[in-house]
Amino acid sequence: MVRSEKTRQLIIEKTASIFNKKGYTGTYLSDLTNATGLTKGSIYGNFKDKNEVALEAFKFNYKFQTHQIINKIEKEDNSANKLIAFLNHYKSSFKPIFNNGGCAILNTAVDADDGNELLKEEVLKTIHNWHKKIVSILIEGVKKNELKEIDIDLFSYRMIAIIEGSILLAKTLNKPEILLNNIEHLETEILQLKQE
Repeated sequence: MVRSEKTRQLIIEKTASIFNKKGYTGTYLSDLTNATGLTKGSIYGNFKDKNEVALEAFKFNYKFQTHQIINKIEKEDNSANKLIAFLNHYKSSFKPIFNNGGCAILNTAVDADDGNELLKEEVLKTIHNWHKKIVSILIEGVKKNELKEIDIDLFSYRMIAIIEGSILLAKTLNKPEILLNNIEHLETEILQLKQE
């Protein structure tokens, strides 16, 4: 059966939030057919299996958030402001993130950690990309004498961990202030890194 890119995209878009909310194992074929209005044959005519749909749904969720963040970062000309723009994304977009089931990276990492190598590899790739982006901003800031010398690797992983952990707690406990307070703390740290 010939795969239609338009149908594939429809399936990905309609199922992305379902996989993010229910996880790979918690999402059933009936969820996919109900969300898309397509038959099992139509879905498997466009994807090899549920695993491939889940993988593409994760990529869709990740790209959607990343695209928004990159656009905000690229508007800034100073490394500290780029990092703050990164954080401001979570301040202004936490409600849609929560409504979509939380952070796709965190949700998929937990879901795939011990049982789905394909999804786990994709999650690892996205974490490395996120880390690489923060590292490149920090290196540029130090090189341009905009930021003080720091342990760049440690700071970037800590920034990711605080964001991810804060999203988890804030969403689970229904206390957005946890995320907002931790982002403010990170902003203060970044401002203290600025060269005088």
